[in-house]
Amino acid sequence: MSTTLGIIIGNRDFFPDHLITEARKEILSIFKNKNINPILLNEDDTKLGGVETFLEAQKCANLFKDNQDKIEGILVILPNFGDEKGVADTIRLSGLDVPVLIQATPDDLDKMQPTNRRDAYCGKISVCNNLYQYGIKFSLTKSHVLSLSNSEFDSELDRFISICKVVKGMRRVRIGAVGARPQAFNTVRYSEKILERQGISVTTIDLSEILGKAKELKDDNKKVTESLNKITGYGDTTSTPSEKLLQLARLDVVLNNFVEDNKLDATAIQCWTSVQENYGCNVCTSMSMMSENLLPSACEVDVTGTLTMYAMQLASHSPSALVDWNNNYDQDEEKCVLFHCGNWAKSFLPDLKISTAPILGSVFGEEKTYGALDGRTPASPLTYGRISTDDNLGKIKCYFGEGELTDDPLNTFGTRAVAKVPKLQELMQYVCRHGYEHHVVMNASKTADILNEACGNYLNWETYIHS
Repeated sequence: MSTTLGIIIGNRDFFPDHLITEARKEILSIFKNKNINPILLNEDDTKLGGVETFLEAQKCANLFKDNQDKIEGILVILPNFGDEKGVADTIRLSGLDVPVLIQATPDDLDKMQPTNRRDAYCGKISVCNNLYQYGIKFSLTKSHVLSLSNSEFDSELDRFISICKVVKGMRRVRIGAVGARPQAFNTVRYSEKILERQGISVTTIDLSEILGKAKELKDDNKKVTESLNKITGYGDTTSTPSEKLLQLARLDVVLNNFVEDNKLDATAIQCWTSVQENYGCNVCTSMSMMSENLLPSACEVDVTGTLTMYAMQLASHSPSALVDWNNNYDQDEEKCVLFHCGNWAKSFLPDLKISTAPILGSVFGEEKTYGALDGRTPASPLTYGRISTDDNLGKIKCYFGEGELTDDPLNTFGTRAVAKVPKLQELMQYVCRHGYEHHVVMNASKTADILNEACGNYLNWETYIHS
């Protein structure tokens, strides 16, 4: 996935020219190696392609304006003290509202004479002071000064790109809501208007339309055959009757048509009880395959749940899963069971089996629940979190944290995992007191910091990081 970043090389005229030339050469080499598209002034556009004066800021801002549809973030590099007004004016004049990362190069103790001295340590503070005055949001490297050649900067650049992806993605999400929420689940209520104000659009469709179209499809339809092949290649289907696999395939075709026709990024689907009563199977398999293909799909029409899945996917470049904070794990107060009756992406389920849903089956008959998945998630890193609309306060709020998925014994059914979360009891207190849903999203990564920076700093959502 390629990225385009604008680059501002801050300059102060009385510092050595070679510092600017060297920094430019170095950052362009880094961008080439990482497949990042740079947008920056040519060396003959301004003095060495740096930005110091207001006229130079105008030139750089106009360049950014010409590429505003491409630029996902701005990297400010300070080979020397830089000019704080030049940097701030460039960003203001460009009109861009994208993440900004400030890098400053450290001095070497044996190069503190005028021919090599940088003073970027001090200049970075001045640049940030001006950005703060201008109301421009920005990100910082963990080390105040950091060489471009340092491996730590490479990690910082990766982190920044993920922040840019989350911010850009969350400002233009299209979510499909299939059916009404289950009658018993007030917990998944949300404010469509609050989401729309943030650029998050919801496209709705009645579940009966989906089921009706699925029933009309013939078993020998080309798309149905293709879908059937996808399903049989996706997991162990030996316990699922062939007629049920065809039923799943027809439903999968219609759902994918809905996604494609409406250019959706994610879906939230009414997965019980109507689909079992009126169609005779579970929709979990299709939801799992969509999530695995980075089109996250949440059950129980949990729109803000699938929004959270999408955010975590952007941060980690890997699938997410919607789960229940479901059970305690024996007497261990830092462990719990994560569960759903079965729609997690295949990435979480190396032993994936397409089966039935015993809980729903006890009500409707197990033969009407084929399509649910069965599998255990092995030990892996864990980022968990939740985005929610708070209608009482008219805002979006979220929480994120990190832990581990473990290989502790767990003898049960469905899609399942054991999570170890530091200070879990305090987290449950927070979740309950702040009115969050029992649904949470998990991702096999360590990306809470990225999500916090994107959602809290740039999107201005109320964000809590559990640690």
